Amino acid sequence: MKSNLEKKQYVNLLMDCYLDLLTDKQQNYLNLYYAEDLSLAEIADELDVSRNAVYDNLKRAVHLLEEYEAKLHLLQKHQERIRLINQIEKEQSKSNSQLNDYLEMLKKI
Repeated sequence: MKSNLEKKQYVNLLMDCYLDLLTDKQQNYLNLYYAEDLSLAEIADELDVSRNAVYDNLKRAVHLLEEYEAKLHLLQKHQERIRLINQIEKEQSKSNSQLNDYLEMLKKI
């Protein structure tokens, strides 16, 4: 199970990939909570809604982000590319054939 910090980092990464696919309202809730780090109560006060409304909207928006990732895998592919790039940088001194293997793996992602 993810800690709150891990969950926030994960949602921020999902937002980087998929935020534009959400409504303006959903984007606003996510930005206030995850980017600006406001509490549910602060968001409720700012938007003149109940804390429960804030919670429900955040939950729905995060669920949509997770659904997009489950279907499109943009974040997963990005993380795989970063991992391979790091391997290539770490192993630059090794033979060209190994680097070429890593490059071929990158091309397939």
